[in-house]
Amino acid sequence: MKPLILALLLFLGTCVRAQYYPTPTDWAERAAAEAGFQTAALDSAVQFALDHEYSGARDLRLAILNAFSREPGHTLRGPTKERGGPAGLIIKDGYIVARWGDTERVDMTFSVTKSYLSTTAGLALDDGLIESVHDSVSRYVWDGTFSGNHNGGITWEHLLQQTSDWSGTLFGLEDWTDRPDPAGSYDDWKNRELHAPSTHYKYNDVRVNVLAYSLLQVWRQPLPRVLKERIMDPIGASTTWRWYGYDDSWVDLDGLHMQSVSGGGHHGGGLFISTVDHARLGLLFARRGRWNDRQLISEGWVDQIRTPAAANASYGYMWWLNAGERRWDGVPDHVYYAAGFGGNFIVVDEERDLVIVTRWLEPGEIGELVRRVYAAF
Repeated sequence: MKPLILALLLFLGTCVRAQYYPTPTDWAERAAAEAGFQTAALDSAVQFALDHEYSGARDLRLAILNAFSREPGHTLRGPTKERGGPAGLIIKDGYIVARWGDTERVDMTFSVTKSYLSTTAGLALDDGLIESVHDSVSRYVWDGTFSGNHNGGITWEHLLQQTSDWSGTLFGLEDWTDRPDPAGSYDDWKNRELHAPSTHYKYNDVRVNVLAYSLLQVWRQPLPRVLKERIMDPIGASTTWRWYGYDDSWVDLDGLHMQSVSGGGHHGGGLFISTVDHARLGLLFARRGRWNDRQLISEGWVDQIRTPAAANASYGYMWWLNAGERRWDGVPDHVYYAAGFGGNFIVVDEERDLVIVTRWLEPGEIGELVRRVYAAF
């Protein structure tokens, strides 16, 4: 019996060691059938993505200004880039099993940036720079950004789950000007009653940028550098991605002039990146933060990002959950994803070792696309 057990353990160890990761210069492909898919059904899912391109203008200056035209004083404050066409990758067991469009093209990715920002928060927790997500941010950022009874009670978790209702002005942008209630007026927006942190969810880029600014204060170095050195270089990402802030989001810290980056492209800026680099990040999370023999971010953080906000069961730590009002029927509950304006998505299923990245898909069609991929198994 003992030799049999030993042989089984050696076999299992060989399987673990054989888990495939792409190199920086090569990402192997595998036939859909070999990866367990019905080829015709998977081809149909890919064609669906190609047939349902985002309907907004390819000139993203126009798309952004049109989408946020009712916001008081909305302007472009950071760089933009004309987008490409639909593109995507499906990764199974680490291998590329389907691709469409130009997957090397660098494009804006809007609020998918938030999931990268969340990752820099996880690294700060792993390193002990932040002791707990339940700590008040004012303990770490004491320059007045979190002064007062309301802002002083905001924790890192509140910022990550977009339930802080932080009130103030950052880099010339007032929080109330971001996605105001269509039924209200200027006076209603400016003089609203604040919600106690954790009790009200509001998707708000000014508050996301407050998180980015706060993490800059903790890291004391630009967040793109943290992301590059700790995540993107180790996973073999290209040298083409860039992470921008706004023209005026520069701060002086430790005698150095640094840019506080944006968590999205609402006013321009944010992460500009290729589909294939997105897929590498998705694979890292599908593998629970491990890349080859290195644990780049803790498994605890990979679990923690799926903590649903009390005020929104569909939202974790700047990753969307397949739960609550935004749940995709016909897709496993454990799936989670990053999402951005214009139909940019990174979908992660660690149980199936599956990653789906799609760019410039009509946003309302993402649930159907993912369902079609699962139906192809």
